[in-house]
Amino acid sequence: MPGWPGGTRRGCTTSSSLFPPATRELQFDEKWAFVRKKEATRDPDDAADDERGDRRDHVAFDPAHRPVLSVVPGKRTAGNAAAAVSDAAKRMGGRVPRLITTDEHGPYWRAILDAFGVDVTPPRTGKPGRPRKARREPHPDLTYATVRKTRAKGRVVSVVTTLVFGTVAMLAAALGLSARSTRVNTSFIERLNGTDRHRNARKARKTYRFSKDGPTHDAVGYFAAYSYNFCRPVRTLAERDPGGATRPRTPAMAAGLADHVWSLAEWLALPANQRAA
Repeated sequence: MPGWPGGTRRGCTTSSSLFPPATRELQFDEKWAFVRKKEATRDPDDAADDERGDRRDHVAFDPAHRPVLSVVPGKRTAGNAAAAVSDAAKRMGGRVPRLITTDEHGPYWRAILDAFGVDVTPPRTGKPGRPRKARREPHPDLTYATVRKTRAKGRVVSVVTTLVFGTVAMLAAALGLSARSTRVNTSFIERLNGTDRHRNARKARKTYRFSKDGPTHDAVGYFAAYSYNFCRPVRTLAERDPGGATRPRTPAMAAGLADHVWSLAEWLALPANQRAA
């Protein structure tokens, strides 16, 4: 994926901590934008409109350390949701998050089960007949919950959370260990959406600055999301030393992927595929 260095960090000053990031929580969302025209005016019979209309960034986000783990742009489909979950799982290097939260977009539960589940083989019963097949179950350390918001006149009037995987005790434990969350929420990724819209004018709402071309829209989206990880200090991640001086930190620094704020030149010069460099 563009902009996310991995493998051996040859020719680059980073911390001794290598991939994967220190992520233990994930939030997923699908940020809306559009290319050239809104979905309602797209002509499904016109091949030129195939890449136009509504477009969603399927985003995986670490609310504790604030890096964007994955961005999958495209239509709001089960395949793209699954791709975002699968990509985030690969970037975590086999670590299973304690807590995942999403909205109620239906494909997530299956994608999360596929990416973070385990195959369980039922024990033999000793009776005649074909043994039962292995089944996919949630990892015993995983808790997954969804958030449904109801709005009236543009304001949130109720929030309903649903526990999908795990137990109430596991959810309470995960929230107790969380560095940011005291309740089930998608607030952090929604805040990220606002930051991304501010940094990437193509995705601002109610504007004439929308994208006219799908590949360019995606490329600028990757650039904004992944440069944010390494090049943009986040105020709430700053550390204060005993002398009172403040040390700015980027999401990559907080997640153990870097030891300093990278310049854009440094980030752009680092090959995304280290082994091929």
